[in-house]
Amino acid sequence: MQLYTERLFLRDMNRHDKQAIFDYRSDAEANKFQSWIPESPEEVEQFIERNIKEFNQPESWYQVLITEKESGAVLGDIGIHFFGKEHLQVELGITLNKSFHGKGYAAEALAGLIDFLFNDLKKHRIMASVDPDNLASIRLMERIGLRKEGHFVKSLFWKNQWVDDVIYAVLREEWTEK
Repeated sequence: MQLYTERLFLRDMNRHDKQAIFDYRSDAEANKFQSWIPESPEEVEQFIERNIKEFNQPESWYQVLITEKESGAVLGDIGIHFFGKEHLQVELGITLNKSFHGKGYAAEALAGLIDFLFNDLKKHRIMASVDPDNLASIRLMERIGLRKEGHFVKSLFWKNQWVDDVIYAVLREEWTEK
């Protein structure tokens, strides 16, 4: 997959990206809301090899890198989960290197990807699952136009405990009306 926005290039991961990915993904404090914190660049390389090779496949997660268009610097990644009986729903998850927080990169990357998913792939609904304590992600979802659909109490068993889950979503007709 390849997608350009004003300042960014979203692209497939490759083996040469393993150190850059490890550098931001291995920061346990910055990624406390993430389920995967790699312990070595080799673990990242294994993750890259397992990444589904075909984009837009039912019941799959596909990871793309967020890179700066001019420098090629790796800023983060977006996980794209294609799901639903009709294969028309998508869940997104984003991880951004803390060095690039507060610059609008996450909003630009997600908005560009959502445009692509709705306009080119004709998806029906896009959603994100957010920890209610992750206030930065909640602000991001609301800023780009997703609405809060629900707050589910102790609905996820994560890191050996039951935690709450907040769902944000947008429908194609809502997105295109903006």
